[in-house]
Amino acid sequence: MTLSPAAKAPWRFKAASVLPGFGPAFGFTLLYLSLVVLFPLSVLVWRASGLGFSGLYQVATEPRVAAGLSTTFTISFAAAVIDAVFGLIVAWVLTRYEFPGRGLLDAAVDLPFALPTAVAGISLASLYGPNGFFGAPLAALGIKVAFTRLGILVALIFVGLPFIVRTVQPILLELEPELEEAAATLGASRARTIWRVMLPPLAPAVLTGFALAFARAVGEYGSVIFIAGNIAYVSEIAPLLIVVKLEQYDYAGATGIATIMLAISFAALLAINLVQAWSRKRFGHV
Repeated sequence: MTLSPAAKAPWRFKAASVLPGFGPAFGFTLLYLSLVVLFPLSVLVWRASGLGFSGLYQVATEPRVAAGLSTTFTISFAAAVIDAVFGLIVAWVLTRYEFPGRGLLDAAVDLPFALPTAVAGISLASLYGPNGFFGAPLAALGIKVAFTRLGILVALIFVGLPFIVRTVQPILLELEPELEEAAATLGASRARTIWRVMLPPLAPAVLTGFALAFARAVGEYGSVIFIAGNIAYVSEIAPLLIVVKLEQYDYAGATGIATIMLAISFAALLAINLVQAWSRKRFGHV
C-alpha cells in the first residue's frame, strides 16, 4: 500500500491555526522567558562553572551545607505530600458542598498568596511559640513546634496549600456528580468510587499542584526563618545558608549552593512532570 505524502510527513501538512499572531506571540514568549528565566539561570550556572565539579562537590559535602540541603528538600517534600492530601480534601469540600461561610473559607485559601512571607512567619511563630495559642497546649503534651524542624514543616504546609486547592478545584468543577451517582448505582462502595472513579482523572492536577507546592517550599525563606530557629545542622535551611555565605563575602560558596539547589529542583520537577505526563496518558483527560 502506498502512503500519501501527508502520511509520510504529517508535520509538513499540518493545518495552520485559526488563531492569528502565533509568530509574534511565540517570539515574545521566547524573549520574555529568556530575559526573565533562562538568562539569569545561565549566568548562575556560568558563575558556578568556575568552581568545577570538584568545587561543587566540596560545597555540597560541607557538613553544614549538606545538613541544610537535606533539611530543605526533605521537609519540602513532606510538606508537599501533606498539602496534596489535605488540599484535595479542601478542594472537594469547597466544590461539592454548600454551607454557610463557604465563600469566606474559599477566600481564606488564598491568604498565603496575599500575605508577605515575613508576616506569615511572625504569625506562625506567635501561634506555635511556647506561650502561643497552639504552642502552649502542644508544649504541655511535650510537643515543641516553634524553633524546630517541625516548625519548618508547618510553615511550608501553610505556604503550599493554596497551590493544591487552586489546581484541583477547576477539575473537580468539571467532574459531573452523575459519575458518582452512576458508580453508586452499579454497586460501587464509597471507597471504590473515590479510588476508581474520582481520583484517576484528578491525578494529573494533584501532581501539578504537588510540583508547585514543592517548588515553592524549596525556595521559601521569609516565613521559615522566623519559626525555624535557624540552628546549624538542625533547623537551618539552604536559602538561609546562601544569605550567610553572601554576608561573609563567600560568593563562590553562595553560587555553589544555589547551583546545587537548582540542579536538585530541576531533577525533581522533571521527574514529577514525567509522572504527570504518564498519568495523563494513562487516565486521559477529563
